[in-house]
Amino acid sequence: MKSVPKGTMKTTMDLTDWLSCSGCGMLVYRKRFDRLSMVCPDCGKHGQLTAEQRLERLLDAGSGTPVEPGPSVHDPLAFEDLVPYTDRLDAARSRTGMDCAVRVVRGTVRGRGVVLAVMDFRYLGGSMGAAEGEAIVTAAEEALKHRLPLVVVTASGGARMQEGAFSLLQMARTSNAMAALDEAGLLTITLVTDPTYGGVAASFSTLSDVILAEPAARMGFAGPRVIEQTIRQKLPEGFQTAEFLLDHGLLDGVVPRGELPQVLESLLALGSPPDPEWAPEVTDPVIREPELLSRRPVEQVVGLARDLGRPTALDHVAAWGSEFVELRGDRAGADCPAVVGGLAELEGLPVMLIGHQKGHTTQELVRRDFGMPSPAGYRKAVRLMRLAAKLRVPVVTLVDTPGAHPGLEAERHGQAHAIAECLRVMGSLDVPVVSVITGEGGSGGALALAVADRLLLCENAIFSVISPEGCAAILWRSGEAAPAAAAALGVDAGTLLSNGIVDGVVPEPAGGAHRDPAVASELVRDAVVCALRELREQDGAALREARRRRLRWFGTYRERVAV
Repeated sequence: MKSVPKGTMKTTMDLTDWLSCSGCGMLVYRKRFDRLSMVCPDCGKHGQLTAEQRLERLLDAGSGTPVEPGPSVHDPLAFEDLVPYTDRLDAARSRTGMDCAVRVVRGTVRGRGVVLAVMDFRYLGGSMGAAEGEAIVTAAEEALKHRLPLVVVTASGGARMQEGAFSLLQMARTSNAMAALDEAGLLTITLVTDPTYGGVAASFSTLSDVILAEPAARMGFAGPRVIEQTIRQKLPEGFQTAEFLLDHGLLDGVVPRGELPQVLESLLALGSPPDPEWAPEVTDPVIREPELLSRRPVEQVVGLARDLGRPTALDHVAAWGSEFVELRGDRAGADCPAVVGGLAELEGLPVMLIGHQKGHTTQELVRRDFGMPSPAGYRKAVRLMRLAAKLRVPVVTLVDTPGAHPGLEAERHGQAHAIAECLRVMGSLDVPVVSVITGEGGSGGALALAVADRLLLCENAIFSVISPEGCAAILWRSGEAAPAAAAALGVDAGTLLSNGIVDGVVPEPAGGAHRDPAVASELVRDAVVCALRELREQDGAALREARRRRLRWFGTYRERVAV
């Protein structure tokens, strides 16, 4: 073996084998960085991927078929600044091997057909010109032609200034292409990568049904530099990052790069058309005859309805063992933690699940505002209901709230308007709607999620225009009269079923749902499945008409006679 001269060190490593993370500055072995999809193993910083790298990591091997956009105008203004625009285009094409900043491919993600439109920031900063607009429109048309979901991956600094108004009009052009997919009932998904600004953010990328983002990805209409230079305002730490956007209701989720294929697979499966032959063999547990119910003192029922051990909406989903992708945000600046919702799978049937969420501990209750929704909660629910109608999937709501949040901020942001819109939209849906009051059904805050084809009530749940305590304080002028008020209000299952307010009662384990949450969840699941099995035989117009006809006669003599 050849000896190594004294004073030297033998090495097989080259400096080019290492790189410095742009986030934390740590040295990372380049091959390891590549294996981790350009994610730093120390700080989690997500490096930029080219369009080709992105497609390789998302599509099933060998499934991609390129889709070529049509020709677009070339340098329409004969623009020239320090460098002629044509020279910039030539350099971008040479550097990337692409004709524009968007690659369009039809393929499969874990066996699910999809059209992908992926932006590449290397091509003039991913700016949107006529060619990029044509690529997005072509992707939408390809999805429409093959009845496939569209997934858009964004990376853009904004508009292509060198194309003037031609660039500006791509915002309207691409937005209307997305509208055509809405009308066709096809699922659209955006993955926001860093950065996504300007016309791309203010058009097709934020019009998708589901908006996801990579960690720390930035998105906004005006970039930080524009904001600071225009209005001289110092931006807060983390402004416009994915985490900031999620907290402010503008995203559905922040997904690390390694988890994205699984999340996409779940969304594509849950957003697929329901099986028309779906008919699970489940026994209906619902009690429909008041005389079959065991009666207990109403004050005891109120206590059971409020027991913190009762399963919450998220507990039910977990107990059902179903696929669930939570969707967040009202798209208007907030995400209410008291309302949860998302696409779920129920005995093989995709549904839109929406529910009030309380919690079991003081910490959880405080974080969830004790299950009292803000206007953002109802606006999130409306957004998800409309998505359910678009995708033709049933809506299932789990109701458990003392009422809508009565605070100053809630009133300032239009609590009454938000509840009213929820009532209107839910009553107008042309997909099956099943609601189960699983605990407290307090006032309009509960009813906003209970305008259903089938309204069910758990055996020890309550439903009332006001809390017994509130009624006692107003009419009896004493909180001690709450039991008398509860009895007078008829909040219990027996009274509600006898009066035709609810369509049936879901039995609970002996002693209440908190005694055996797993069994309680199984009974709720079976009740919902049986209701959906019946309702899915009706078309949308018939469902909507029957729901409105049912509401028409509540409280009238005619309705009472019909009961």
